[in-house]
Amino acid sequence: MTIEVIQDKQAFEQVVNEKEAFILLKHSLTCPVSTFAHHQYKQFTDGANVPCYILHVQEARDLSSHIASEYGVQHESPQALYFKNGQVVWHDSHGAITADQLKEVTA
Repeated sequence: MTIEVIQDKQAFEQVVNEKEAFILLKHSLTCPVSTFAHHQYKQFTDGANVPCYILHVQEARDLSSHIASEYGVQHESPQALYFKNGQVVWHDSHGAITADQLKEVTA
């Protein structure tokens, strides 16, 4: 499955309203830990059963802050969030973001 980049609130809200479930990765373009999480995310997406999105923190700070505020999830980077029926039902960050963990969460 491909990873679609989300850069603004309007695009994000459209995904929330149209998709029953999806995964979003908040990714820093300059952080080595985030690079590891992004690699794991790409491995996960190869066989993912849910749509996969990515937000580049440096390019979409306002959206990242909006998600943290709107969904009550403290911002971290890297951070993976699993949305289901318009709510965050799971999230984790840093080294806990692995392909296996993402598969387990979305199974």
